[in-house]
Amino acid sequence: MAHRKLGQILVDLGYINEDQLWDVLEEQKRSPGEVIGQVAIRMGLVTDAQVTEALAEQWGMPIVSLAETTIPPKVLELVPQTMAELYKIMPVSLKDNVLTVAMSDPQNVGALDDLRNFLGVEVRGAVSNLKDVEAAVARYYADREDSIEDVIGQLEEDYGDDGSNSKAFDLGEDLADAAPIRKLLNMILLLAIKDQASDIHFEPFEDEFKVRVKADGMLYEMVPPPRHLANAIVSRIKIMAELDIAERRLPQDGRIELSVGGHSVDLRVSTLPTLFGESVVMRVLDRTVVQLDLNKIGMDPQTLTKFRSMIHRPNGIVLVTGPTGSGKTTTLYSALNELNDIETKIITSEDPVEYDIDGIIQVPINHDIGVTFATVLRAILRHDPDTILVGEIRDFETAQIAVQSALTGHLVFSTLHTNDAPSAITRLRDMGVEPFLITATVEGILAQRLVRRICSQCRTQFDPSDDLLMELQLPIAQARQYKFYYGKGCQRCNNSGYKGRTGIYELLDITDDIRDLVANAANVDDIRNFARSQGMTTLREAGLKLIFDGISTIDEVVRETVMEDMD
Repeated sequence: MAHRKLGQILVDLGYINEDQLWDVLEEQKRSPGEVIGQVAIRMGLVTDAQVTEALAEQWGMPIVSLAETTIPPKVLELVPQTMAELYKIMPVSLKDNVLTVAMSDPQNVGALDDLRNFLGVEVRGAVSNLKDVEAAVARYYADREDSIEDVIGQLEEDYGDDGSNSKAFDLGEDLADAAPIRKLLNMILLLAIKDQASDIHFEPFEDEFKVRVKADGMLYEMVPPPRHLANAIVSRIKIMAELDIAERRLPQDGRIELSVGGHSVDLRVSTLPTLFGESVVMRVLDRTVVQLDLNKIGMDPQTLTKFRSMIHRPNGIVLVTGPTGSGKTTTLYSALNELNDIETKIITSEDPVEYDIDGIIQVPINHDIGVTFATVLRAILRHDPDTILVGEIRDFETAQIAVQSALTGHLVFSTLHTNDAPSAITRLRDMGVEPFLITATVEGILAQRLVRRICSQCRTQFDPSDDLLMELQLPIAQARQYKFYYGKGCQRCNNSGYKGRTGIYELLDITDDIRDLVANAANVDDIRNFARSQGMTTLREAGLKLIFDGISTIDEVVRETVMEDMD
């Protein structure tokens, strides 16, 4: 259904005239992220109440005054505080299994769909403003903050803690729709999204059912739900991901799309049959957490300038190397985002496609039907691309086509699994790529790792012991010239001492001298030593800079980097 424009409704209601509407539209062009109602309020032309009235008319929703509304406790019990805060909604009433929620942004219809899916009741929207919603959440939830421990305690009370009701759990589907199961899963998902987690693991063992969340590259264990509820929780996840809940013998893959706090979050769900039931892992893909911008991935200015010059070359191969989870995809997406303009045709082949980028053709790999990197790459070349991303070079066939693509005037990005940048040349040789083809096509190789940042709120200076300093393999007298920091642990970082991650980078620029070494079959050490003499910063050296700048810790850098022989 087409909705009337908010600006025209404000004119029809008599709150602004046509000339003022044009002024508001002109002002909105100067601040494109701001909605028209907020622009009009900022310009002093209308009040919050008038915009709320116009929104209610635009979306055919009632207006609710939260300050004058009494909300029953059973309604508050249905919606956890985390959900209310993330979705910026306030539950108002529950009648005939229909929940009415006050929302500050009635355009966010995806939030209503998510709430229906999460809560298992019909949900209708009512219009309020953001200040009133936030004030109501703070007021009503002040003394009733639900924790996962409380929900699990309630589950054990309702369903026993010894498996006495286990017959009911075999049905799976019936209990999967039970309110306590929904509430527990909702809290786990929303807390994980709020903590910017990358993965959520549900793991069945003989005597327990573990729930672990990966944030900043480290796994943290949550309070485990009762073991006999494992089937019900897994079934609930499978229902949300539209998987076959009756099939427990085969791995399955699915996805759950959420609209949390006005932005979309994609959960990739994978199930795996194990000895004691199904294990489930959810990959959390949240675009607000990952900023696809080369300026924001932690690359130092000198390396960034060199890398930028490589990705703007007309043809050749640019490789990014590192282990799984080292941020290679984010770096490549950021590079493509920078190159993404109307004059450039960019096609990617990925396994799987992680983030959808406007203006770029993205092709998912599907090995089950023979859609491999090699077959897709052949087809891509017939689509007149300027820039190509091959998710990973795994075999000689893919490497050969990538080389041919570079030789015929295309810029090719790809990844390899190697420990550092010089090792990538050896890896290509081992795959069967001739040295003269490597020297003719490869323009640069970027090796990277992710290290955790010290939490800014609990960062504390300390004097490391000589044993700890020896881990850096620097002369102790030299190391003592610097200040060292660690995180004591606080509420903001879940007492881990770390919050967020940043990259460390080693960029090998394939100069003519390096090409000569490769053509003469030089080994990795020779290439590395020569590149360092030409100014290449190794991963360990980049890590040391983060330690000395107070951004990361000795433990983190030593864990993520291998020491090179210092000459």
